[in-house]
Amino acid sequence: MDFLLQQNNLFILAVAIISGAMLAWPMLAKGRAGGGLSTEDAVRLINHKQAVMVDVRAAEAYQAGHIAQARSLPLAEIDQKAASLPKNKPLVVVCETGRDSAKAAAKLKAQGHAEVYVLEGGQQGWIKAGLPTTSGRKAA
Repeated sequence: MDFLLQQNNLFILAVAIISGAMLAWPMLAKGRAGGGLSTEDAVRLINHKQAVMVDVRAAEAYQAGHIAQARSLPLAEIDQKAASLPKNKPLVVVCETGRDSAKAAAKLKAQGHAEVYVLEGGQQGWIKAGLPTTSGRKAA
């Protein structure tokens, strides 16, 4: 016990605890968002369960390039237009980097969509995985 109470050792112990917390934080935050989905799992879900990709980025970002077959439903309009999405199919929510999708997913779940996932890495993760994108407008 005396070993732990020495000043140098307290500093080392504090650094170890803080480092561990910083390493664990992304996993804890991901767990709270719920339903994080890799690009590979998203493709499987699309192919096997006809999942619907829901792009919650601004309309301008969507028009500049989006995942093929993704529906545009900007985050600001999600409360008004969520009813246009099917409730009998899984929804994969996409934003630019994966950060705004959790908010949209929570709103969709609150409106009765049972199977809602967040695409890890968002549109950028999709592009980094080498998966196809397209441009043009397809609204929800």
